[in-house]
Amino acid sequence: MRLPEDPRAPLQINIVPMIDVVFAVLAFFILSSLFLTRNEGMTVSLPGARHGEAQPQRQVTVTLDASGATFIGDQPVADGQLLEAVQTLVPHTGGGLVVIRADQSVSHGRVVAIMDRLRALEGIQLAIATDPLVPQP
Repeated sequence: MRLPEDPRAPLQINIVPMIDVVFAVLAFFILSSLFLTRNEGMTVSLPGARHGEAQPQRQVTVTLDASGATFIGDQPVADGQLLEAVQTLVPHTGGGLVVIRADQSVSHGRVVAIMDRLRALEGIQLAIATDPLVPQP
């Protein structure tokens, strides 16, 4: 036969499992945050300067429209003149960023061919422009 518990005993809440869960969640966030940082080289402590100024990176936009025409900015360019036109806009010493804005109906092969031509220029970086996706309800 089981005896009833003492009704005068204080109630207790065991918080040890809750502490374990909190530490597990904390460890997860700490470890996952380590993978969110960008490693862009070695960490250095740069000296300060009173009269320094930012050097903006030159950006050139190459647009491929749905009809297959190629534009630099809003000026039409023939495929044979693409490299020369981009080279005149991108500085020779610092390189630059070439953003490719291709209509979604343009074939993948055409975009790759343009990127391959632009890779012939030294010191440039290529980027492909996209629109952010709108979540579907």
